[in-house]
Amino acid sequence: MPRFRVVTDPEDLAVAPFRAIKERDLVGREGLFIAEGETVLRAFVRDAPERVVSLLIDPKRRDKLAEVLAALPEAVPVHLADQAVLDAIAGFHLHRGVLALGRKADPVSAHDLLGGLPTRATVLVLCGIANHDNMGGIYRNAAAFGADAVILDADCCDPLYRKAIRVSVGAVLSVPTARLGRGEDVASLLAATGFEALALSPSADEILASLKAAPRTAVLLGAEGPGLSPAVMARARSVGIPMANGFDSLNVATTSGIVLHHLRFASL
Repeated sequence: MPRFRVVTDPEDLAVAPFRAIKERDLVGREGLFIAEGETVLRAFVRDAPERVVSLLIDPKRRDKLAEVLAALPEAVPVHLADQAVLDAIAGFHLHRGVLALGRKADPVSAHDLLGGLPTRATVLVLCGIANHDNMGGIYRNAAAFGADAVILDADCCDPLYRKAIRVSVGAVLSVPTARLGRGEDVASLLAATGFEALALSPSADEILASLKAAPRTAVLLGAEGPGLSPAVMARARSVGIPMANGFDSLNVATTSGIVLHHLRFASL
């Protein structure tokens, strides 16, 4: 069982990493992150218990979370704070009543991650995804449809931002991820590791429903609005998703779900 301790003072040094969460979200936590809510905590403890540093919870939730807490390493402290103290520590009303402090995984190069995947693999390559809701939604779809990895370019937001983790229902903690360096050529990387680059475009002649994907497929997704750069598009296979009444825009997270569903089930 983990170590339980009661916190009555919001200034208690033991809970300092949980203090003023929203302000610290903006400046980062030097290799740490905050995860929020019961659903996310369950996913975190299931998928990466060794990366849980400490918890801060409302004691009213202790019994409901007993099975989860029992699965924590013994050295992990669980701080118990009544709602008023919890809110004072966090700096806002924390109606979910559950916070976890986690340690980020050691970084791995995109080349090593892609090179180590099976001969049949599907990955997402995200370019310039700066919206945390979209980032979380994409990871949720990646987990749901069995994507083998997610590659982020240098302009993507942090998937371990608290809101992105929450929207992903914890999927960002389990899907293998690597980040490209500034200026790293994604098309060359994919070619070198045997992946066919698949780019979604409303002007593509080939439609997703008829797509026969390569054994190793990388789905490239760009930010809503600017999309993928012309240089990236020029070195990728373009595929479109037909839409009704001449509409030509889908939310990027929605697009990821449609494409991943097709790649997983089209050949069954």
